[in-house]
Amino acid sequence: MEHLTKETFVEKIFDYENDKEWNFKGELPVIIDFYADWCQPCKMVAPVLEKLSKEYDGKINVFKIDTEDQRELAGVFQITSIPSILFIPKEDKPQMALGALPKESFEDAIKNVLKVEK
Repeated sequence: MEHLTKETFVEKIFDYENDKEWNFKGELPVIIDFYADWCQPCKMVAPVLEKLSKEYDGKINVFKIDTEDQRELAGVFQITSIPSILFIPKEDKPQMALGALPKESFEDAIKNVLKVEK
């Protein structure tokens, strides 16, 4: 799983500095985990996302954003609690989920929000 910085986010996901309307740049649907190293629920989500990134390899991309290091990105998405999980389908608006979701909830969101089958 790749960690995004502001620069890689603008390049791979969305150029929020120049585009006012959502304009997703990715080739595949995306899950972004907004986390911090000190966050215990975030540590519970990490292995689930790692497993999902392997199970759905080539169908979705999974990225992480460290909210301590990337404060501007956390601010752009108004992250006030972590983990916050952003689901970005190819053709629709992103949707945010809050908290440490179980694997089944991620799988539901991959199917229903990202429109990706296993």
